[in-house]
Amino acid sequence: MQTTVNVSGMTCGHCVVSVTEELTELEGVESVDVDLVAGGVSPVVLTTSRELSEDEIREAVEEAGYTVA
Repeated sequence: MQTTVNVSGMTCGHCVVSVTEELTELEGVESVDVDLVAGGVSPVVLTTSRELSEDEIREAVEEAGYTVA
């Protein structure tokens, strides 16, 4: 299953790596695809084997230092 979330605050490749690492740690996440929009809102597509709650996703993104828009 795929879930798309919009993340704000990312500006570079390091930001993408940070968000990807945190999201990948969630149980069931198979892949993370980030379309970086530097300084804007970046769509992040999660491919998962189970449904993730909004809270799980938001907490992982915030742990990386960014915000779900």
